[in-house]
Amino acid sequence: MRPLDGITVVSLEQAVAAPFASRQLADLGARVIKIERPGGGDFARDYDKTVKGLCSHFVWLNRSKESLTLDVKQPKAQEILGKLIARADVFIQNLAPGAAKRLALGAEVLTTKHPRLVVCDISGYGDSGPYAHKKAYDLLVQSETGVLSVTGTPDAPSKVGISIADIATGMYAYSGILTALFQREKSGTGGRVEVTMFEALGEWMTYPLYYTHFGGTAPPRAGPDHATIVPYGGHRAGDGGNVMLGLQNEREWATFCDKVLGQRELAADPRYDSNSRRLERRAEVTALVEKAFSGMTAAEVVAKLDAAGIANARINTPDEVWDHPQLKARNRWREFGSPVGPLPAPLPPATISGFEARMDPLPRVGEHSESILRELGYSTVDIDALRGVGAI
Repeated sequence: MRPLDGITVVSLEQAVAAPFASRQLADLGARVIKIERPGGGDFARDYDKTVKGLCSHFVWLNRSKESLTLDVKQPKAQEILGKLIARADVFIQNLAPGAAKRLALGAEVLTTKHPRLVVCDISGYGDSGPYAHKKAYDLLVQSETGVLSVTGTPDAPSKVGISIADIATGMYAYSGILTALFQREKSGTGGRVEVTMFEALGEWMTYPLYYTHFGGTAPPRAGPDHATIVPYGGHRAGDGGNVMLGLQNEREWATFCDKVLGQRELAADPRYDSNSRRLERRAEVTALVEKAFSGMTAAEVVAKLDAAGIANARINTPDEVWDHPQLKARNRWREFGSPVGPLPAPLPPATISGFEARMDPLPRVGEHSESILRELGYSTVDIDALRGVGAI
């Protein structure tokens, strides 16, 4: 058995944040019924066609789910959705601001009708405050929360290359839902879980908020390097390769000077004998390190760092991560079904003893509409009629 076997999730979801949350629940065994638009389905299906004709985002986010198409603006579709929610343990929605309430899907209404239901509302800014009705997409939330101001080079801000606002929101929604289900076991009642993209990513920005508010200046944008610790970042080797390394304390700095740079005296040099002094002289420290590395290949630098116990990493491309020896050695890859045949995926990061994460097929748009409707008591004639009016 998996931990969430027997739990049913109905998710009126699109894009990234809500699908990421519901997929984590499916990984743990929950039955996830994904509500999609008739015809095209979740618009994230069409972001790209790179995975044998399927979208890379959609493949990542939607395995192990059942797809039911509903035009939720139609009364007959609303009736179907109501029947599903009445049977569900969890209802998730990330519709546009205000849409859930207009459809009578607000948490207050649903939890009054279904006291054991856990309702998870995902939005950009929440349902109160001056930004309540403002649309929110990942890049815009990265900007609004200040991520862009601390990311990039000194000359130009930059967004993070993955959808961190959506991912942060999805993970807080997932953990919030698990918490609410656990609480329900003790109290007997469900309740509302509200997660906003702005507040989720704002939590991740708390360190630079503290640093700036109390220190008077924001952490500088430092490209691939750490903004406030030196040396901590990329350094060129003699063959042109780039090695990332990081030091966390003065003991490691002393070891680095002795075992890697071969200049033990640098550790006590008053220009470099604390992180704050090294930060003031970042360019000098970088020049010292790269001069020492200039006679070695990147592989030799890594070997020397490893021997000295200094943390380091390569700047891998996505292809190099795909073939990473650590993933292979730990047997982290599996396959799951899809409309285009088996596809590989890494196991979810949390390995829990006693079971392996569920990795069932990726659904076609509306693939499970008929079976779900029959489960609710609809006949072939009923289903054909629903299709005829575009309700499913």
